[in-house]
Amino acid sequence: MKSAVIVFPASNCDRDAATALEEMTGRKTEMVWHRESTLPDVDLVVLPGGFSYGDYLRCGAMANQSAVMKAVKAHAARGGAVLGICNGFQVLTESGLLPGALMRNAGLKFVCKPVTLRVEESQSAFTRKYEKGQSVTFPVAHGEGNYYADDETLNRLEGEGRVMFRYQDNPNGSARDIAGILNEKRNVLGLMPHPERVVDPITGGTDGRALFQSLIEALS
Repeated sequence: MKSAVIVFPASNCDRDAATALEEMTGRKTEMVWHRESTLPDVDLVVLPGGFSYGDYLRCGAMANQSAVMKAVKAHAARGGAVLGICNGFQVLTESGLLPGALMRNAGLKFVCKPVTLRVEESQSAFTRKYEKGQSVTFPVAHGEGNYYADDETLNRLEGEGRVMFRYQDNPNGSARDIAGILNEKRNVLGLMPHPERVVDPITGGTDGRALFQSLIEALS
């Protein structure tokens, strides 16, 4: 599996994502600066966590205007896999690649801690190495992780099996405890927790490994 990580100004989890991918795949990960208008020949594009453009206006709003996002959208339209983590999830909603929006946490405080998630669906390229209903622990680190969508959209996400992860102890007020969702074509995943931070026991756990193993199996 060939992969690339997009680097926006103030991304701070880009190297974490690249390190996790390189450890899991054994291949070099391409780092793509936000001003680039094209992507290298890759199977997976990752939009990493951080504070792109300082989170001015709305989180992810300015990143969506970056030149590289046209290429990311074209990659997704062709069926290429896209993974947005934390700020990357925010960028995906701002770009229209995923529905809904990420708002200020319900408690209006930055949340930084491990959280327990339930794997809602295992029938996707991102989750096939998990068991449906499995509990996993990923860390979160965000101030705007409160997922919102109208009831019609939420019902559609639920009915189409596009809710991938759900909080077991909701840290931010997200609607229906949603932590991660897929697009209609099931090739774009956005989630607020950080799977790339739990691929090595030295850094606190290995529950994120199965997500990357799923992608390697699906895309290689």
